[in-house]
Amino acid sequence: MKKIVIKNIGTIVTGNIETPIIEGNTIVIEDGIISAIGSEELLEQNPDAKIIDANGVAVAPGLIDSHVHTTIGDFAPRQKTLDFIESSLHGGVTTMISAGEAHMPGRPKDPVGTKALAVVVSKSFYNAPPAGVKVHGGALILEKGLVENDFKELKEQGVWLVGEIGLGSVKNPKEAAPMVEWAHKYGFKVQMHTGGTSIPGSSTVTAADVIETKPDVVSHINGGPTAISLEEVDKIMNETSFALEIVQCGNPKVADYVAVKAKEMNMLSRIIFGNDAPSGTGIIPLGILRNMCQISSMSNVAPEIAVCMATGNTAKVYGLNTGVLAVGKEADLICMDAPMGSVADDALGAIAAGDVPGISMVLINGETVVSKSRNTPPAKRNATVA
Repeated sequence: MKKIVIKNIGTIVTGNIETPIIEGNTIVIEDGIISAIGSEELLEQNPDAKIIDANGVAVAPGLIDSHVHTTIGDFAPRQKTLDFIESSLHGGVTTMISAGEAHMPGRPKDPVGTKALAVVVSKSFYNAPPAGVKVHGGALILEKGLVENDFKELKEQGVWLVGEIGLGSVKNPKEAAPMVEWAHKYGFKVQMHTGGTSIPGSSTVTAADVIETKPDVVSHINGGPTAISLEEVDKIMNETSFALEIVQCGNPKVADYVAVKAKEMNMLSRIIFGNDAPSGTGIIPLGILRNMCQISSMSNVAPEIAVCMATGNTAKVYGLNTGVLAVGKEADLICMDAPMGSVADDALGAIAAGDVPGISMVLINGETVVSKSRNTPPAKRNATVA
């Protein structure tokens, strides 16, 4: 059994919006799973463990990007870019969720082809996760002609996501709603494009369309990049319980409106964070960190709650065993602190001030995959292997 102990933690940020910060300064990891959280006595109880000294920095769950347009491997053909997934890892992202492989060169648009693409991409990422990042790819793009048995067959092959509705030929609720019912019957999670058009071939989706279709996630409620009106936002927030996705590649004013309204309505647990990249807006390796900083500093949301939007909230929506720092969860973790030169003294203070925190270590399944971020500003303090 492989054991790792992280000691001298300044703040444990759980990702659980019910208890976003807990007491303790030590975490024990056994075979990639968090086995104990507590005080220094855990160090004494595990004398043979590998030691990571947090040196007073905050430890939080690895971030989850809820909206990525992958293809196959670590390649973004829309931006002609390699290693964008690994670059996001250096921004603290340890899990990515595909919103549909819309940018796949020569993407098939018939039922057989869209199914085949979903299976191949899903299995390829599970077989070879880029830089160790847990990529849930192969989100089925809905095309006309799909039938209920297609969803059953796909689930048997490990596909469990429907990419944002509107990317394929199925665009209106009349066509989409029956397919969403089939998807839910077989345990799929469903995303739906919301707002104005984003790229050639996409279409405008209204609040009424979303309400009638009944997805699990309102993709980019703040636009991707063009947002729906605030009246339409109100309708979705007031009349549904769907997850509300805020993306970095969206409208910042609407993002602020959604966060403030969600706080007033006591529904911050519905907000999740994505990048919506690679897209016309580009690739943003620090996009999820920037979402956290924007919503905390501009919308007056506590920084530890903003962390939950990037971790535990998303994990709950998608049924993942990560994104929360608790016993029994996968040990996908980040060590972070205020960046050098920040007005803040620690990571949470930096997020509240709008400063991207410095990440000094990233772990996936308890393994150190980044020992110092190449993309964030340098941290004031750094976690190190003792």
